[in-house]
Amino acid sequence: MFTKLILKVAFFLYRSKRYRDIKKLSYNFLQNPDYIYKRYFDSFMIILILISVVILVYEVEHQIPQWIDDFDLYAVTTIFSLEYIFRFWVYNDFHTQIVEDYEEAQFLNKPFKISTPIIKVIKGKIEYIISPSAIVDLLAILPAYRPLRILRIFVLFRVFKLLRYTKSIHQFIEVLATKRFELITLLFLLIFIVTTAGIAIYVFEQRTNPNINSLFDAVYWALITISSVGYGDISPITPAGRVVSMIIIISGIAMISFVTSVIVSAFSEKLNELKENRIIERVNKNRDFLIICGYGQMTRMFLKNHPLHSFEYVILEEDRERVEQGIKEGYKIINEDASRYDVIAKFNIEYSNITLLALTGSDINNIYIALNAKSLSKNINVIARASSEKMVKKFKLAGVDHVILPSMVANRMLLFAITQPAMYKAVYSMLTGQTLAQLDEISTVMHYKLVGKTIEEINFKKHKLLFIGFQCGLNKEFIFNPPVKIDFRLGDILLVMGHKASIKYFKQQYGEIYYGK
Repeated sequence: MFTKLILKVAFFLYRSKRYRDIKKLSYNFLQNPDYIYKRYFDSFMIILILISVVILVYEVEHQIPQWIDDFDLYAVTTIFSLEYIFRFWVYNDFHTQIVEDYEEAQFLNKPFKISTPIIKVIKGKIEYIISPSAIVDLLAILPAYRPLRILRIFVLFRVFKLLRYTKSIHQFIEVLATKRFELITLLFLLIFIVTTAGIAIYVFEQRTNPNINSLFDAVYWALITISSVGYGDISPITPAGRVVSMIIIISGIAMISFVTSVIVSAFSEKLNELKENRIIERVNKNRDFLIICGYGQMTRMFLKNHPLHSFEYVILEEDRERVEQGIKEGYKIINEDASRYDVIAKFNIEYSNITLLALTGSDINNIYIALNAKSLSKNINVIARASSEKMVKKFKLAGVDHVILPSMVANRMLLFAITQPAMYKAVYSMLTGQTLAQLDEISTVMHYKLVGKTIEEINFKKHKLLFIGFQCGLNKEFIFNPPVKIDFRLGDILLVMGHKASIKYFKQQYGEIYYGK
């Protein structure tokens, strides 16, 4: 009976979309660094922690108003307690573990024991409870318990909670963690030198130096001497003690130099990585951005001819020399292999509208990039460069939305320049912005007042625009010079040509953002 009840609850939660959405939202706010709104939650918690610390420290020597005391007791403590409970809740899934074990048992035709998944879930919860961050969260709640004033000492743990929300401190700790072997080795060496020097000075000075009465005094002297602090309250007076003092001073300088060099090397190794992570973080804060894979000739031409301030972008390049060249030229470029799945996964795929340009010099790399991007999200708009028409089919199979053939375009333009020079000049001038007339796309999604209007009603000539045709939103087919009675639908894209000012005014007349469903 108990097993059936647990299974029923587990399957109910497993199938409940609302429950999954609430848990996912909680996880995003608490744990997901890529969630676009997490930084607001982190900022709120940092402010709350600082306010609570100020209140509790001020209360040690002063009488505070009752409303401030109630705020700390009920509001701050309640939020900290709820945060702890929610983190405990999202750490692992009770229902998912039970459903997976039950379905595995059914598939293998073996008896199902409810105790097995329950033990796994409990172990996971205990693992969270005894983790350092969870212990800090729990101890940070205790200062609110007023009857035991001794618990006020745990106010320090509210300061430690800042470690969870301050990313810079996290990064500093991570950098030091990469050199933990060297730092631990130096720590043991420090302990050895301090202990040896302390014993030596105790043996030489214990009977003659009135300031050294125990081994603890000797070790204390050794520690402050090797750290170059030297309070002067204990000084060696025997020749042997002074020799030990000189040795430990030299050892202290060497130890400080070693530690400094280890930390500097750790940061120099991680500096580029930290800079690149900052670039990715800034890009992920935007709803719409562009990922450019490869820093070759096509990328340079694109960036040169497109205003950089009009969109958010990042360039991924595997070649370190090209990365350094791109940085010198002022572009946002990072040293990463764009064909790797984990590299594309760093970007905020779920909450952003992304266009990915696969412009590396290798067809294989471009296909891998497209496959990885589409495996993360089908909504990513992938535009890829191909070396020949033979590769177009393979690119389409990889999920590429648009395939660019630079060699074919160059050949066609060369042919036009030879056989139809006037048309070539006109097209080239419009594409490169060397003439007042320009081509532009107008989407009915962004300009909602066009929806339901016919070509005749719009009257492009009145707006001093030449309407060339439109791409149908349903089948993506482009229709040149369509009938004037045809009406536009949501998702259609109009292609017009005209003066820049005329196009801008036309867009303003027909709305900016579509709010319908």
